[in-house]
Amino acid sequence: MKKILLLDDNPDVIQIVEEVLAYDHYEVQSTQTCVDFLETIQSCKPDVIMLDYALSDGNGGELCKAIKAHPRTSDIPVIIFSAYSRPGLDFIKEFGSDAFLAKPFGIDDLLKTVTEVMQKKSLLPVETLPPLRTLSGKN
Repeated sequence: MKKILLLDDNPDVIQIVEEVLAYDHYEVQSTQTCVDFLETIQSCKPDVIMLDYALSDGNGGELCKAIKAHPRTSDIPVIIFSAYSRPGLDFIKEFGSDAFLAKPFGIDDLLKTVTEVMQKKSLLPVETLPPLRTLSGKN
């Protein structure tokens, strides 16, 4: 089972993302704080990291830069998601994330993005990709 580490300061977002990913057979560990996040990565050993950009105790973009700069974590795919946007801000180029999801995002977009970053890092072979699901659970 592939493991995803989720950082968001909104417990409602955490609950929804955890449920969607667990339904698609991902193991999800979540936290609401940036404190000791690099240590959390080391202990969790995630296959993918998902970060909110605007956090109450930090900046997901800067945290992504730190993850990508550290030799032990630089190869872990990072997805930044946010409702925050400003003209000209490119989360992938500016912070080194592997993908970006704009809030609010749909279930299919979430699953597609996770699948794509895992494929790029060869964590999922193309022929074993899980089907995208709708809210009703139908394919």
